[in-house]
Amino acid sequence: MPHSVSVYGAGPAGLMAAEVLASAGIAVTVHDHMPAPARKFLLAGRGGLNLTHSEPLDAFLARYQEPRIEPAIRAFPPDALVAWANGLGIETFVGSSGRIFPKQMKASPLLRAWLKRLDGLGVKLVTRSAWPGFGETPAILAFGGASWPQLGSDAAWVPAFTAKGIAVTPFKPANSRFLVAWSSVFRERFAGTPVKNVGLSYSGKRVRGELMISKEGIEGGAIYALSKGLREHPGQPVMIDFRPDLTVEALAARLTRPRGKDSQSNYLRKVAGLSPVAINLLRETGTPADAQGIKAMPLRLLRPAGLTRAISSAGGVAWDEVTEAYELKKAPGIFTAGEMLDWEAPTGGYLLQASFATGRAAALGCLEKYCK
Repeated sequence: MPHSVSVYGAGPAGLMAAEVLASAGIAVTVHDHMPAPARKFLLAGRGGLNLTHSEPLDAFLARYQEPRIEPAIRAFPPDALVAWANGLGIETFVGSSGRIFPKQMKASPLLRAWLKRLDGLGVKLVTRSAWPGFGETPAILAFGGASWPQLGSDAAWVPAFTAKGIAVTPFKPANSRFLVAWSSVFRERFAGTPVKNVGLSYSGKRVRGELMISKEGIEGGAIYALSKGLREHPGQPVMIDFRPDLTVEALAARLTRPRGKDSQSNYLRKVAGLSPVAINLLRETGTPADAQGIKAMPLRLLRPAGLTRAISSAGGVAWDEVTEAYELKKAPGIFTAGEMLDWEAPTGGYLLQASFATGRAAALGCLEKYCK
């Protein structure tokens, strides 16, 4: 029985794997090639650290569109993640959208408490320490995907995997802004402006949420939820419904009211409940400001903005390359976890939940096979 296991990658998946192993009495060393652990995790926390989501588990699992990740999440579901955070002294709350956050709305207090627990379990953390390549076993690899490479997830491990014959699906941006050819006037006036409570439709899928206008294009939860279809089936405009709670008929009835001396903008604001950015989006796209146009404004997207600033990435180690215990079939004794595996999910707590759950699953697989 080995008395030690190395974990490479000090993000949520790697640190969770280290905790599971150390709690079982295994000496664990966590290596990370960056100067400090969990850099991307800390960045995610700037927006409030959306840990997970409170929706029913079956609905939660449907967000992944990857059934092979399901057992890990069922074994460590959202309520278990909340209990784990509470055990670190981090209280959580459920937001109006069902998302679950720490009450402090930051990642740093949770990370400090977690590192303190790991230190108490004897886990050794070594920064600026790169993976030496295949050879050392048992080991758990949790390198992350390929988004925000400056924070550590740079996919530098891919050549070593492909050289060993391990299939890696090429990385693509997920939960990314999409580029739009805005006019200079619209860009200068509305960059950084949210478009709240809209419905979006694309390729037969409809979602509700919020958009954010950026200098380069458009982003936000509603776009992220459609990003896979937008990325894989480009060419059609995304349809934006500015009044998703009203039928076309109800909106058309409102628009029969006399305009009087109001400007068109004031009239649409008062009668149709449109914000200035919504009104100007209609103008920007040349869409009539009638009931049909307000309920289905077409917006042509150019392409995803790229991996560098995408919230997450799609692609990674192909599922056929790992066992149910997350062990690489072509490299026995090496386990993988987190975003380096080929799955994707929208924002809303699904990304972190799967990273924690797969890190735990990989550690349990390692314990079961190599640490008895």
